[in-house]
Amino acid sequence: MHLRHWITDILNSLLSPESAAPLISPTLLLLVALISVAAYFLCVRIVTPLTDFITRKTETEWDDDILNEKAMKAFSQLAPALILAWLLPQAFSNHIWGVVLIDKLTKVYITYAVINLLCVLMSNTVDGFERRDKAAEHNLTVIEGALKLILVLIGIIISLSILFDRKPTMVLTGFGASAAVLMLVFQDTIKGFVAGVQLTLNNMLKKGDWIICDKAGANGEVQQIKLTTVKVRNWDNSIVTIHPYTLISDSFRNYQNMREIGARRVARSIFIDFDSIRFLTKDEIGRLMEKEFISQHSIKHANQEVNLSLFRKYLIRYLTSHPDVIKKHPDPAVILMVRQLQPTPQGLPLELYFFTKITSWAAYERLQADIFDYIYACVSEFGLRIYQAPSGSDLRDLKGIMR
Repeated sequence: MHLRHWITDILNSLLSPESAAPLISPTLLLLVALISVAAYFLCVRIVTPLTDFITRKTETEWDDDILNEKAMKAFSQLAPALILAWLLPQAFSNHIWGVVLIDKLTKVYITYAVINLLCVLMSNTVDGFERRDKAAEHNLTVIEGALKLILVLIGIIISLSILFDRKPTMVLTGFGASAAVLMLVFQDTIKGFVAGVQLTLNNMLKKGDWIICDKAGANGEVQQIKLTTVKVRNWDNSIVTIHPYTLISDSFRNYQNMREIGARRVARSIFIDFDSIRFLTKDEIGRLMEKEFISQHSIKHANQEVNLSLFRKYLIRYLTSHPDVIKKHPDPAVILMVRQLQPTPQGLPLELYFFTKITSWAAYERLQADIFDYIYACVSEFGLRIYQAPSGSDLRDLKGIMR
């Protein structure tokens, strides 16, 4: 039996037709509202706990992640929408305009509820992948954001087609006609979407990477990657939010490969005073051999050994014997050498280029300092001096001598 006829018969049986007539529509509205609320609480109080009980009893954990409380809440919002779409047209069957308006509004609400449910299920799926570290090589959050944006656009097109009685293709054509305006309004979103897809497909960035972007003032670990933002926690615990397009249009450094291969580079120079570079005497060579700075096979010409040459050989031997310095590595880019750079007015740069097994920042800096502390102390043993610009005390001493 039609709902309106059923309510009319009940009221006519209880009241006179004249008294019952004005109460039919309010009663129908109240009944539909009560049924919709009852459907919502039925889902919340019965369906949700029952689903939670079943998912906890199963061996797999994916159902716990996908059908969680948030997903069931979104599903519960769909139940009253379906009740309204079913019963309200019956309640207003004698009012054509009312049936059309209510039917449109309920369909729009159903569209919203379905899109919201799909977005929640998508978020739960991505969260499940991230908890299992299966998304480490792929930035699923950007893909999630892109798909959500597409779903929202589809929902808007469907809702407009319902409200204005137009086909979705016609609504889409209308959007195309105003594409220039839309691109101007949503240019940041569009740029972020394109940049985020590029970062993801090219595997340029993912959560947990250590990056440096000088333009954005970022030097730390990536905490979050969204469709239009990349959030970086700097080493001073400040948070920097970067637009993905900034990372694409400008260069940035990613140190994650360093962590993965377990090799961090040291490329640091000491400046040797040119006046201290000379040939060593036999006595000086003997003293270096006694202190085990050099060995017999390092000596080729007893009277023509340059202190800087022997110092370079010693540095190579020292670095190769250090337990935290990498001597051989499968990656051919991981090498060890001590080389001279182009001479400068500040002296001759002697660069130590090597890789350490330690990649964490604090331990790396401590190791680097220990190595160079030792090297600075060894320079004088070879009769060399490190260049240092005259200080104020040097100038005062010179002034005193001249007096």
